[in-house]
Amino acid sequence: MGVEEEYLLVTPEGRPTAVAPTVLWHAAQEDSAEPTSPDEPGGDLEKEFKREQVETSTHPRTDLGELLDEIRAGRERTSAFARLAGAEIAALGTAPQEVESTVVPDKRAQEIRARFAMTAKDQLTCGCHVHVEVADDEEGVVILDHLRRWTPVLLALSANSPAWQGGHSGYASYRSQVWGRWPTAGPTAPFGDAAGYHRVIEELLATETILDDGMVYFDARLSARYPTVEVRVADVCLDAADAALQAALVRGLAETAVRGDSDLPQPRAELLRAATWRAAHSGLSGNLVRPTTGTPAPAADVVAELVRHVGKALADAGDLEWVQRHVATVLRRGNGAIQQQAWRAEGADDDEVVRRAIARTTAPH
Repeated sequence: MGVEEEYLLVTPEGRPTAVAPTVLWHAAQEDSAEPTSPDEPGGDLEKEFKREQVETSTHPRTDLGELLDEIRAGRERTSAFARLAGAEIAALGTAPQEVESTVVPDKRAQEIRARFAMTAKDQLTCGCHVHVEVADDEEGVVILDHLRRWTPVLLALSANSPAWQGGHSGYASYRSQVWGRWPTAGPTAPFGDAAGYHRVIEELLATETILDDGMVYFDARLSARYPTVEVRVADVCLDAADAALQAALVRGLAETAVRGDSDLPQPRAELLRAATWRAAHSGLSGNLVRPTTGTPAPAADVVAELVRHVGKALADAGDLEWVQRHVATVLRRGNGAIQQQAWRAEGADDDEVVRRAIARTTAPH
């Protein structure tokens, strides 16, 4: 499994700043001095759609503790390069301030900006993507069809974007609402098998609505780059350990799917879309839609149901105790959205929220 994280680039005072090219230049100097193996994916610092953000990734890991260590190291490394450009990084799903973001000087990105207009203009959002290795596309689709009902719970755990363009959005994850404007974003119907999955992609491309298969923005998809399932529903997490929790739960879902440990009926995509909206709206602060019944229940109960669902897989991987302990921590202190709102209650303004997020992004524990 591996984790990709997107971070906001901000000034030390807490304002978004368009310095991604400079940050990436500094990273490239180190990489040229100490080249890594091209055969091993991950570990890179890469551009994103906007110049006010960058993306980092881990190497593939089997041990959860090693993955968490690398997530933290990646944040520290990215922070160091940002400081060389006079900036800091903040693991926030959206910037709280009103900001005019800028598209990177890349031909494909500029074409997306021109074609998708306001949707592209507003896309200064930061997510967390989890990859889990699969044997082949058939196994990957088994996993996709199994975990789709649980993606709203993953979103609720990660929700970290309550503010938008200088105001409170009324959502725990407004990033997911902005991201959902893309034509392929969001939950999907079951694919059935690999042929069914690839047929959907071919039909989407045939509409000429999206540029290429890199614009398949499903909440969970087969990766176009790696032999993995990529779960893309989460906000970037304020705390590094919360990102590791996402990875552990996704791997648990994948293993549970491959074992055939569940025969629950598939929810319709319309119901899954409603459950995803509800998770984005209330996060961990209210009710979620229970994936097994389609009825509302307190968020803590639904999260506990997810942990029970993947409990055997977590135990076999040696992750169960850590996941149970960290889930209890998240439910006690709240996800990023709850923490941001607590800072607001203490009197923090937009810039102060970002400054506190800077400190939390690279906190050692």
